[in-house]
Amino acid sequence: MKRFSLLVIVLAAAALSGCSYNELTAKQQNVKGKWANVESAMQRRADLLPNLFEAAKAAGFNEQEVFGKISDARAKLAGLQQQAPAGEGGARTPEQKQEIMQANSALSRLLVVFENYPVLRSNEGFLKIQDQVEGTENRLDVARKDYNAAVQDYNTTRNQFPAVITASLVGFAEEPFFEADEGASEVPKMDASDMKSNSE
Repeated sequence: MKRFSLLVIVLAAAALSGCSYNELTAKQQNVKGKWANVESAMQRRADLLPNLFEAAKAAGFNEQEVFGKISDARAKLAGLQQQAPAGEGGARTPEQKQEIMQANSALSRLLVVFENYPVLRSNEGFLKIQDQVEGTENRLDVARKDYNAAVQDYNTTRNQFPAVITASLVGFAEEPFFEADEGASEVPKMDASDMKSNSE
């Protein structure tokens, strides 16, 4: 008699929870899809940000090189102009005049290069990095929230009667929530000198 009663209870539970199988399957697949979106956003961050930083860093190096050359050319021209004339009667020698003209020409060419790029391009690059970092982190935050919402929905359905019986019989386990890393509640400290030393 006890076996019969137990069989009736199991059959009744299975009948009551049978419709939950499809719902649990759909919600579990939704959780997996949302987790894939989290991983996709993390991969996007890993792929994008280092490349953006390298591009901005390269632009900064190019600008520093141009500015350095302009500074050197100005210093050379000023030095040549301040040299005492070495020719007869207090005049400059043809060699001195030639050196001054060459230094002036080199400075003019560099200034033309600079005038073609009146705005600091590396500054634009680093501003773009800031925008991309913020946008990427926002995407990742949205993906994590969507994942946690899907987990909450699935776990709630899974733990309600009669779905909990189906979950136990068929093996639908609870899904874990996305949790912050240990120490993530601490405000990160940014040090510009670290960034400078890493870029050298």
